[in-house]
Amino acid sequence: MEPSDPFDVLIIGAGVSGIGMACHLARECPHKRVAILERRGAIGGTWDLFRYPGVRSDSDMMTFGYRLRPWTEARVLADGPSIRAYVTQTARAFGVDGQIRFGLRSTAADWSSAQRRWTVTAVDEASGQTRRFSCGFLVAATGYFNHDQGHRPDFAGVHDFRGRCIHPQHWPEGLDCRGQRVVVIGSGATAVTLVPALAAQGAHVTMLQRSPGYVFSLPEIDQAAVVLKRFLPEGWVHALLRGRNIFLQRSIYKLSRRFPGLLRRLLLGAARRQLGPGFDMAHFTPSYSPWDQRLCVVPNGDLFKVLREGRASVVTGQIQRFTATGILLTSGATLDADIVVTATGLQLQTLGGMALAVDGQPVSIGERMTYKGVLVQDLPNFATLFGYTNISWTLKIDLAAEYVCRLLNDMARRGAEVVTPRAPQGETQAESILASLQAGYVQRGDAVLPRQGRALPWRVLHHFERDRRLLRQPIDDPALEWSGAA
Repeated sequence: MEPSDPFDVLIIGAGVSGIGMACHLARECPHKRVAILERRGAIGGTWDLFRYPGVRSDSDMMTFGYRLRPWTEARVLADGPSIRAYVTQTARAFGVDGQIRFGLRSTAADWSSAQRRWTVTAVDEASGQTRRFSCGFLVAATGYFNHDQGHRPDFAGVHDFRGRCIHPQHWPEGLDCRGQRVVVIGSGATAVTLVPALAAQGAHVTMLQRSPGYVFSLPEIDQAAVVLKRFLPEGWVHALLRGRNIFLQRSIYKLSRRFPGLLRRLLLGAARRQLGPGFDMAHFTPSYSPWDQRLCVVPNGDLFKVLREGRASVVTGQIQRFTATGILLTSGATLDADIVVTATGLQLQTLGGMALAVDGQPVSIGERMTYKGVLVQDLPNFATLFGYTNISWTLKIDLAAEYVCRLLNDMARRGAEVVTPRAPQGETQAESILASLQAGYVQRGDAVLPRQGRALPWRVLHHFERDRRLLRQPIDDPALEWSGAA
């Protein structure tokens, strides 16, 4: 089967990253022929997939929103439907919604050195028909986890449980939790979001955690935005508050790395004040330092409030097995449940499961380094978009998309058809680009992630200020190999 109409740039994924990339291309490379292949039937990616109660961002929207189209509401943390609408409206505003081919699962991409093009194979999930697309430059904007299946540990006796066992990644539409005894297993961002949301629906909720995590509260409404908008143009307000939030987030992260004991005391002290006297702080006192794993954010302390008021409870312990009516812990305690929600994390996956090859030879991303965190070692005309884990994801996506556009324009200026990053011998390190995070999902999926390099530009920094300088340097670099005069 011959590929369909050839494109200059093909983007895999119409989520936050893919739409951000397409909008940058529309503005900075308007003459490029661009298409987006999206497996789902709508724009949004993660925010179209996750439909569990209370789903929301865990980054402030001033920095999570696109630089090209600022988030203008005063809400600090937005709910899932609002984010989905914002991404969709952004696509329409830049005219890139018409570039999307929905319902196509990209299964393979093969680079031909003879043709100097990628051929992407995709399956139409409605008909099962195979389609092929050709492009000069390929951008993977697929996120980093498996959309088909979340991580669920192999709990003993789970099939004996007579209630419902649900993973939040696949929340049943219309599930009624009123009056139900619900146990939420987990202590991460999903769990701390679900507990107050389910309690608000009238469920009797218990958060069962193997070990505590750090949780801190942010205001639901940014009062500074409300006040400043009365006196200043909206663009000024956004620029001021976005800069403020980046500074605060980066300062907290740097403090956690340099003075972990100090930040630990500040976080635990704030949680203690929110929970009130008499609450057992052992449930909110982690054994690790702040930012060894992501911090969990709750708006207006909603998790602390439902725990303080007795509308939910938290238990710290190990699961021995499921029973017909709930969960037996290794301590001998039992938790009765009608519904168990396994908020036990994600399964890491790169490229949305798409297989890569160069001239028919398979390529494993987990064995390659990234160049400036965007291009991939020895892969021609290929970029992968991977956001931050220690600050808003989209800050890195904006920088990476801007860099890809500059690269494409530089290729046109040079008359080059192909650019390939080449690393020196001995540069590759054993650790992955997320090795600094101790989260379970990272440790489980470490092998599929790109490797770290010994030094720049092959080392991923997770450092916004340094990345901004690195990605805005002149394109010309001895590490880039140019070929194929047009």
